[in-house]
Amino acid sequence: MPGAKMRKKSNARRLNPLPQQPSMASSSPFLHHYRKISALIFFILVVCLVVFFSNSSRKEGAFRSDVPSNQLYTVEVINEFPHDPDAFTQGLLYAENDTLFESTGMNGASSVRKVTLQTGKVKAIQRMPYSDFGEGLTLLGDRLIQVTWRQSTGYIYDRHNLSKFEKFRHGMPDGWGLATDGKVLFGSDGSSTLYQIDPQTMKVVKKQIVNYQGDEVHRLNELEYVYDEVWANVWMTDCIARISHRDGSVLGWILLHNLREGLLHNLKKQIDVLNGIAWDRDGDRLFVTGKWWPKLYEIKLHPLKTPFNGDIKQICMPSAFPFS
Repeated sequence: MPGAKMRKKSNARRLNPLPQQPSMASSSPFLHHYRKISALIFFILVVCLVVFFSNSSRKEGAFRSDVPSNQLYTVEVINEFPHDPDAFTQGLLYAENDTLFESTGMNGASSVRKVTLQTGKVKAIQRMPYSDFGEGLTLLGDRLIQVTWRQSTGYIYDRHNLSKFEKFRHGMPDGWGLATDGKVLFGSDGSSTLYQIDPQTMKVVKKQIVNYQGDEVHRLNELEYVYDEVWANVWMTDCIARISHRDGSVLGWILLHNLREGLLHNLKKQIDVLNGIAWDRDGDRLFVTGKWWPKLYEIKLHPLKTPFNGDIKQICMPSAFPFS
């Protein structure tokens, strides 16, 4: 989601013949100096060999992996929780006290809902008009802010009473994902652009192209602010991009293929793609789910310690979405 060279100069000098009758006092300094030079030359040779074999090992590794292993992460499932299998998850966030807020999509089935983590039970719900397709969701203070698909509009809800809401306009061409660091809003529109939005005026104040190793990362979808980074589901993949909101570079990739593959193996019901990231800041817990997934997972990240035998750009970076 880029060695060092050592030169060795020989300073060997031809030594003059020793006197025919050297004394111990005159020969000792010379022998001591000779031993120091020999030890130095031996040390330099050892260092050169170490550097040579180290570089050779790295070159061999480069053929097996196109990215450093510390940029790739696998996940361990810590807990599994029930999730509404009819929820086409488009936005997910953790509030507090094991409570989630979720935005669902599909015309005629879109909603904003308050959900109990442990049971998956919907505690409160606000259904949306048929014309609206719910998308990304974030919480700033007591305001739940949601964007909608194929529109430059969204809704702001009272988190304590979802029936109280107002409509707003934003400056993105489309609404896909939404997150916040408590100061600004981060938004996505399905392209490679990460937007920063003023939460008071709802105007775009900054745009960055998200990139990885010189290539744009398209189809940025649901967003979450985690560890001073913006994490993004990449639509139609099982990957999460860890993005620097300072320059738009991808800092790492989280690979979650095992989650969806496990569901497909054990379920007969149709499921859709991975989508939905929530972070419990105080408890330092991470949650993920997907569209029409019957489970929500608490996960723990582990850096990939073995060489990755695939092409991360092929797996996690699909082509640009054909907007019409």
